[in-house]
Amino acid sequence: MPTNMNSAKVISVCVGKPQLVQTHNEGFVSTAIFKKPVTGRVAVNELNLEGDAQADLTVHGGRSKSVYVYPFEHYEFWKNELPEIEFENGIFGENLTTEGLLETELFIGDKLRIGTAEFAVTEPRMPCYKLGVRFGRSDIIKRFLLSRRSGFYLTVLKTGELGAGDSIEILSRDENKVSVFDIVRLYVQDKDDAETMNRAVNVELLPEGWKEEFRDRLINLSDFHWRD
Repeated sequence: MPTNMNSAKVISVCVGKPQLVQTHNEGFVSTAIFKKPVTGRVAVNELNLEGDAQADLTVHGGRSKSVYVYPFEHYEFWKNELPEIEFENGIFGENLTTEGLLETELFIGDKLRIGTAEFAVTEPRMPCYKLGVRFGRSDIIKRFLLSRRSGFYLTVLKTGELGAGDSIEILSRDENKVSVFDIVRLYVQDKDDAETMNRAVNVELLPEGWKEEFRDRLINLSDFHWRD
């Protein structure tokens, strides 16, 4: 659904620390996916929000995944998909539940100001088994990916503070115009879209892992056409 990014805002700020959770298949696992909304102003550090942490730093957190954002607009879809689930802000493990920023409209590399902090969009969220732990069902991983309602990660450009109700200002748009949705689309379906992949590898803030994936695909596509 189209949104007006000029009126984008934070609906809730959610944080959580790692905790041991018993699962049906994995035994006890350490996860910080159980985020809860907090009130007041929250400090934005270089790698996360105050009061937040990640359990497995090999796949979560770090510079390119400092803050996870999920659009509140998607909640209605999920409530219809999973009516037996009691939804509350933060259920997807997001740090910021927002209104007015959708994956189809936001480019990788776009720079934002929220409160007194500044950020840049880096990549979509790819779900892991811990999303299944949070929802108590393993099928949510596939459903989440196929829904293409991924949310997105931010890197911190300038520390500061933010809170629920803060407006989100778009400071600049990336000239390559590769949306968050485009990256998910390339991953899920359009694996031979050379035009978009060529633009994606030029996006400075897209993590190198994604660029390597797309470069390899472009080489394979080039070899395929050359053999033809």
